[in-house]
Amino acid sequence: SSSVMNISEHLSCPLGFGHYNAVDICILETVVIVLLTFLIIAGNLTVIFVFHCAPLLHHYTTSYFIQTMAYADLFVGVSCLVPTLSLLHYSTGVHESLTCQVFGYIISVLKSVSMACLACISVDRYLAITKPLSYNQLVTPCRLRLCIALIWIYSGLIFLPSFFGWGKPGYHGDIFEWCATSWLTNAYFTGFIVCLLYAPAAFVICFTYFHIFKICRQHTKEISDRRARFPTHEGDTAGDTGHGPDRRYAMVLFRITSVFYVLWLPYILYFLLESSRVLDNPALSFLTTWLAISNSFCNCVIYSLSNSVFRLGLRRLSETLCSSC
Repeated sequence: SSSVMNISEHLSCPLGFGHYNAVDICILETVVIVLLTFLIIAGNLTVIFVFHCAPLLHHYTTSYFIQTMAYADLFVGVSCLVPTLSLLHYSTGVHESLTCQVFGYIISVLKSVSMACLACISVDRYLAITKPLSYNQLVTPCRLRLCIALIWIYSGLIFLPSFFGWGKPGYHGDIFEWCATSWLTNAYFTGFIVCLLYAPAAFVICFTYFHIFKICRQHTKEISDRRARFPTHEGDTAGDTGHGPDRRYAMVLFRITSVFYVLWLPYILYFLLESSRVLDNPALSFLTTWLAISNSFCNCVIYSLSNSVFRLGLRRLSETLCSSC
């Protein structure tokens, strides 16, 4: 019972109707956070190792962005060790306010990197389908590395004002008491983040994938019409599948993007409502925050289920590990 009390002292319990109910909720929240931390770290380490063991995955330039997302999500899992250790009553040795600010800033920057990478992936696939002849000249490894560097720099700068007292960078579901009571959101800072990050990324993704699937649909219709006109002409069939691999890969990336926004939309809506002082509910704060953070694990699952080359690399990695054991 003493360990339960220690956990309850460190955790801001959202639904504490009575002492025992509050303690039960604290234990439930602790289990959720510890489990997510383990899954995120294990899942993204697997993705990183598979990419190193499966050279075919480097055929697409988007592998640069996928790996960047995997590293960012891995760092999210490592960062989540801070609240995990705090909940398990291990002292961080740092002042709570500084720990809270640094943790909130790091989580926000890492998720910003993931969001920007998804936008860049959609642009990359858009160029691959709309400009196939000049794609290799437009998208070079040097430009990709420069783009990834700019993503990290931009993500780091956009949340930096939070350290100077201008609002909260967006981390809710507060584990630390100082975060919940003393560090408040600011409507102007929230609008700043939405205008410079959330809205542009969502617009770019919607625009590019709309045109990608529109082009693919037109291409499929042209193939069907040509086959209906010349049913025995086999020469066209071989040349009509040019967009096939690109379309399938675009679908994999579209699933990753869709799940990202499905999991992050409740968090963004709560972020806006709380900043406007319309809603302040600790239970919703906790649920929306950790639902969004769970996306760091979902990317691994979607990619492993949707991409055959990734599954092949995962099988080879498993066989290597099993044979060494």
